[in-house]
Amino acid sequence: MTKTALIWGAAGGIGSAIVRKLKADGWRILAFSRRGDAPNDMADHVFAADVADPFAVQRAALSAGQEAGEAHLFIYAAGDIVAEPAARMTPDMFRRVLDANLIGAYNTLHHSLPLLTADAPLVFIGAVSERMRLPGLSAYAAAKAGLEAFAEALRKEERKRRVILVRPAAVKTRFWQKVPFKMPGNALAPEAVAEKIVAAIVGKHEGQLDIA
Repeated sequence: MTKTALIWGAAGGIGSAIVRKLKADGWRILAFSRRGDAPNDMADHVFAADVADPFAVQRAALSAGQEAGEAHLFIYAAGDIVAEPAARMTPDMFRRVLDANLIGAYNTLHHSLPLLTADAPLVFIGAVSERMRLPGLSAYAAAKAGLEAFAEALRKEERKRRVILVRPAAVKTRFWQKVPFKMPGNALAPEAVAEKIVAAIVGKHEGQLDIA
């Protein structure tokens, strides 16, 4: 039986790498991105939805349900970052980062759950949040720390499912173009991160998954 994966944030560096890896492994891919620009050459179906908009998420999830019927895996790989001191950061900027990294995780999960099989793993792409508590990253650090707390509480609620919180080290993505920090020379390729995430899913991993 071909298994189906719901991948939110499928146009990003890690998200698109996960799409390619799962597709290569024989999964059916339902990909979601803000503009519907997920890797169309690999995903079976692509849906546009702003994860911050619960109604857009609901519409996309309903459309996915019409295509798939049910899904066997949920992955939240959406995210955004802003580097700005709190004194200069506008409320819209702060909210945008929280929406992408935390609020969107709830919105997409809430509307995806009716589509998921009872044992479908729930995977969230976080960060090593304690290392993110740097000048200018208050919104990002708060959002990723909140995501960790959300995933931990969810794990205790959804006891029949595995909840996996992925905390990769530095990854070669477009995020580095948005921050005034130099990308480390040992930054991971998105494909390497995707390999380890899929291996963890197949290997029945649960809880926190640090990838260095």
